[in-house]
Amino acid sequence: MPKIFNRNGQKDRRRELRRNITASEKILWDSVRNRKLKYKFRRQYGIGNYIADFYCPELKLVIEIDGDSHFFENAISYDKDRTKYFNDLGIRVVRYANTDIKNNLSSVLDNLVKICGIDLTSP
Repeated sequence: MPKIFNRNGQKDRRRELRRNITASEKILWDSVRNRKLKYKFRRQYGIGNYIADFYCPELKLVIEIDGDSHFFENAISYDKDRTKYFNDLGIRVVRYANTDIKNNLSSVLDNLVKICGIDLTSP
């Protein structure tokens, strides 16, 4: 069976994406890193031919942050194919716009808490 996760051929690209983190990615990363939402998230994680912005292996959850370029017709089609690929692997995909991260982070985090099934009332 071929390797699906973090293929060696993508290593330099993943590293480049981690070095050149967008403002929205940094904001969300600071909110989910180090198990702040109970689960371990990985940044710029390779899955097949794609690189997910964030991936939680325990939950089989990809988080994608969409900038302005994602709203053009060709990008919408690409994202749809990418989401289908992840879904076919049993991986759920949740998407947030850059503006949601920058302007309404608390709602994004509330939504992630629900998706992750986190009980914030327990220690």
